[in-house]
Amino acid sequence: MAAVCVFCSSSTRIAPAYVELAAEVGRELARRGHTLVSGGGELSCMGAVAQAARAGGARTVGVIPQALLELEVGDQEADELLVVDDMRTRKGLMDSRSDAFLTLPGGLGTLEELTEVWVSRFLGMHAKPVVALDLDGLYAPLRAQVDLMVARGFVRPEAAGALQWASTVGAAFDLIESGVRRPRRFQPTTAEEVEGE
Repeated sequence: MAAVCVFCSSSTRIAPAYVELAAEVGRELARRGHTLVSGGGELSCMGAVAQAARAGGARTVGVIPQALLELEVGDQEADELLVVDDMRTRKGLMDSRSDAFLTLPGGLGTLEELTEVWVSRFLGMHAKPVVALDLDGLYAPLRAQVDLMVARGFVRPEAAGALQWASTVGAAFDLIESGVRRPRRFQPTTAEEVEGE
């Protein structure tokens, strides 16, 4: 069993299919016996993944800044709802409480969370699996951008490979579980450490 941090949207303007995807992730997380670590919101995908995980018997941990507590309507049903002062503290606590990271479709906040754990993994700061679930191509431009950066020498192929991609919920959890069982710590060169900054 692992504590899986799920990065996802709290937007109420997105298509219902994304909210259902988050619920499917919560159900699968619970079925496999994992704990959910999330941003602590109750709306949209963030709420759906937590509610579905709890309905399946999973433990849920939410981490939310005080300033967002009212905006996102904090997940008061969480087994543990941690209210922190700011976003940096939130992300640090989510990171430290997690064994793996799973990114669902989301906005700029989700993208920022993904890139931070992705870069820190490649820089050898952690060996936790980082997986992005992309069913409909939302992240295709990101993948193309990274491929272009690799082709032009700005990103090493190994750095790009520190993030794994999945197109189904089951495949995402298979990657997470494999990565938790057999963690891989990247050992960047000095130049790569500077590049990651």
